[in-house]
Amino acid sequence: MTEMAHAVSRESMARRIWRKTLQGVGVKLGLAWIGLLVVMGVFAPFLANSMPLLMSKEGKISAPVLAYLSVEDVVVLALFALAAILAWVPLSGGKRFLLFVVGAALAALLANLLVKPPQVEVYDVFRTPAYTDVDWRIMPLDPYAPTDYLRDYGETGLEAPLAAKALAQGRVHLMGTEENGADVLSRMIHASRIALSIGLIATGIAMVIGVILGGLMGYFSGVVDMVGMRLVEIFESIPTLFLLLTFVAFFGRSLYMMMVIIGVTSWSGYARYIRAEFLKLRKQEYVQAAVASGLPLMSILFRHMLPNGVAPLLVAASFGVASAILAEATLSFLGLGLVGEPSWGQMLDQAIKSSTFNWWMAAFPGGAIFLTVFAYNLVGEAFRDAIDPKLSRNAGVRG
Repeated sequence: MTEMAHAVSRESMARRIWRKTLQGVGVKLGLAWIGLLVVMGVFAPFLANSMPLLMSKEGKISAPVLAYLSVEDVVVLALFALAAILAWVPLSGGKRFLLFVVGAALAALLANLLVKPPQVEVYDVFRTPAYTDVDWRIMPLDPYAPTDYLRDYGETGLEAPLAAKALAQGRVHLMGTEENGADVLSRMIHASRIALSIGLIATGIAMVIGVILGGLMGYFSGVVDMVGMRLVEIFESIPTLFLLLTFVAFFGRSLYMMMVIIGVTSWSGYARYIRAEFLKLRKQEYVQAAVASGLPLMSILFRHMLPNGVAPLLVAASFGVASAILAEATLSFLGLGLVGEPSWGQMLDQAIKSSTFNWWMAAFPGGAIFLTVFAYNLVGEAFRDAIDPKLSRNAGVRG
């Protein structure tokens, strides 16, 4: 018992919070769903595409899908590989983050310089004898690209899941097709990348701004705190959705613009959290010792104080990601989302456009939006209970 107590006492705060977070069944299900979305978003071109992953014709092996990878596809794959490698490298959190940022910038630069996919993608070609009469080929799990409208099959449009007409033509659409004839399952898989990217990047922008301004407000207090709080109140009064609608009307539809606007207008909540934590921490002995030692301000704020006050920020971040996903889905549902890119909100809008209600166009994307937001909320609640035991539902039962 003594050895066990000694081992527990040496457990770091981060490990303790993570262990308590994973104790519930709900958070495990939420993380499993988020993990599935990450896999679908990263490997979407290999999971749903009209072109073979690998094929052999007359003894020559080729991979058509690699030639059509876009710059975005390559960057996403590179970032995923970099994150997986850094997760196993024994470095501090700050060094890992710095290496990830440098690696991301380098990957984006190299991808833009080296990756030159074809400008036009004609998916009908991949159903001609040149790609079907081969020695062997390996197709994706869903053999349809998100923008493959199947025009070579004649007139196509809305088809319910496993429709008889599609099956008679040798096509299998597990989730049916949308109004232009594209496979819904393929669009669902590719749309997960947009949902995750806008949620994570917009929240990342908001967190960076909120941590810097909130840290300065909490550390200096006084005039800096007063001016900062007035700035926080100004940004909290800005309606994000109406600002997004205004920018879309004036500057067109851009995923990056949505990320920036959501991030810039959402930092005030994170600033409040960090300000409150830093107001408590600035009088701690280790902070006073760091000040007396003459350490730089950035080192005091972000190397010594931030790791001890970042825990409540994780709770807010999980809810922030869910809010950003909902904002993008709302824009797409209103018809002001991205053009040419699959989106859950856009597919949800198609469910009510025609004269009849197309249940599969509402059930699948609507269910994905619900499950994703619900999963992030479950993770956020689990973090909250692990950080503050007084809020834990289990604590009340034990008491």
